[in-house]
Amino acid sequence: MIARIRKLMTAVEELRLEMGQEISPPVRRVMSAAVIANPYAGRFVADLDDLMTIGAELGDLLTRRGVEALGCEPSEIQSFGKAAAVGENGELEHAAALLHPRLGAPMREVLGCGNALVPSSKKMAAPGQTIDVPLGHKDAAYVRSHFDAMELHCTDAPQADEIVIAVALATGGRPLPRVGGLTHETAQGDDGLR
Repeated sequence: MIARIRKLMTAVEELRLEMGQEISPPVRRVMSAAVIANPYAGRFVADLDDLMTIGAELGDLLTRRGVEALGCEPSEIQSFGKAAAVGENGELEHAAALLHPRLGAPMREVLGCGNALVPSSKKMAAPGQTIDVPLGHKDAAYVRSHFDAMELHCTDAPQADEIVIAVALATGGRPLPRVGGLTHETAQGDDGLR
């Protein structure tokens, strides 16, 4: 692994009640994150290949850690997402290099599926700023019940020369969805949209 990891974090949530209504079965969500050194901090570099390679490494590592923390089979995952926050000596394109070219394929390999685009967010951030990690259905992007997010807060990151990168996974959508549209049960997932 070429990533220089300072810290790994994993947080699991289990949603059991919403507005006094029981959620059955409970929806379980996990966010797995890494705080890494930014190899390009403080300088412009045209070729961001090292960050793309790190993105692939972390796509595999963080997805595996997430599935393990949920204690479920990869096939039980219905939603996924990714995000990155870059410290002040980096640039937004560093987050894009981590997230977009190569991170999704290892996620899909670990999960054994995932035809939809992996929803993502990126930002410049100071230590302690929150990061919203979007979630969307892994096989059919138009499943509205699965439009959601998890919030990551790391008090000491990203430092100026660091990047925080996170993967989120969930075993279901939002609790008590009722805005209509395609559902997990009716989605085909062949084209990544429906």
